[in-house]
Amino acid sequence: MDAISDKPFDSAAFLSSVGLSRKVVELEPEQSFFRQGDPADSIFCLQSGRAKLVVVSEKGKQATITLLSPGDFFGEESLRTMPGPRLATATAMNSCTALKIKREEMTDVMHKEHDFSDQFLSYLLARSMRTQSDLVDVIFKSSEKRLARMLLLMAETGKPDEPKAMIPPITQETLAEMIGTTRSRVSYFMNRFRDLGLISYKDRIHVHKPRLRAALLDQFAA
Repeated sequence: MDAISDKPFDSAAFLSSVGLSRKVVELEPEQSFFRQGDPADSIFCLQSGRAKLVVVSEKGKQATITLLSPGDFFGEESLRTMPGPRLATATAMNSCTALKIKREEMTDVMHKEHDFSDQFLSYLLARSMRTQSDLVDVIFKSSEKRLARMLLLMAETGKPDEPKAMIPPITQETLAEMIGTTRSRVSYFMNRFRDLGLISYKDRIHVHKPRLRAALLDQFAA
């Protein structure tokens, strides 16, 4: 831990500075912060770039479970009472920087700084609810609607009042993994969405948010 100070704890400063048990790591596209099965000994906070969490089944089937944006934590399995292996692989989608925090320091700060602990737990709860919503989508909704919802969620990372937003670079293969379908189906739906005026794309995807929200309210066939 860093030296104790009488000043109020500054969460933003803690997550943007290095210390004895905190360091900044920089990755190039397709490099991994950690891999599924590695020892879980630290947690990360993404500072810049985009990353993804991917799991692989015993039979080798791969699924992207979430995309990560600046400010997101990942690797929280390291905070379990009994440390174990990583549950997923965290991979950079473009050039990334992240703060790597050793398990011992993160748990120590959470025990001592209640405001920071509340902030972190609120983040974990929000992501848990998002994961549950994704699971409900996979079980009950068509892959077309799952794709529409995923595009809208990614578009909401911009300014909320913007009717049109450009989402981060993402491949159709990754979208297919995230919604549980094939790349060819994603390609078919993307072309359909474009024809309906829900999105436009060339090098990057632009989402027309009001139209896509209407689509999720059953304005187009399931």
